[in-house]
Amino acid sequence: MDKLRKALSGRDNSDDQDEERGNIITQTEDTPLLRVIDTNSLSWSTRVKGFAICFITGFIFSIVGSALLFLPNGFTLFAVFYTFGNILALSSTCFLMGPVNQCKKMFAKTRVIATIVMIAALIMTLIAAFVLHKKALALLMVLIQFLAMTWYSLSYIPYARDAAKKCFASCVE
Repeated sequence: MDKLRKALSGRDNSDDQDEERGNIITQTEDTPLLRVIDTNSLSWSTRVKGFAICFITGFIFSIVGSALLFLPNGFTLFAVFYTFGNILALSSTCFLMGPVNQCKKMFAKTRVIATIVMIAALIMTLIAAFVLHKKALALLMVLIQFLAMTWYSLSYIPYARDAAKKCFASCVE
């Protein structure tokens, strides 16, 4: 658990007592300047619980949104619930890493394109549902949301993107 905590927080060696107490500022030995080690003052167990609640709620919103698609005039609700569910699931990792670290990782060079496509698809889904009232376009944007979110998630697993490319190539051939 400690290795996971250190990996997600972006710190290699830290004082566990400061972390458990939620201290956000420490003084380094080599410089008298204070440095911020963590802007999230929640304990590790609270972070994990927040992550789980936010992720599960996002998943439930996405499932409910998908079920609403089959109701009469439920298309707009589908777009809203599905998009909000994806936003909740994506933002759940802010509990583990902190929002600043999450944004840094989202816009790292290995996943910046997937992040931009995902954010654009989230926005375009809502625009297609509310402003344009185009069901086909909103459905296309939901599909792009799903694919971009999948590609983004695979970037956190070593060699997962390569495996997905090979799997897709073997299915096409």
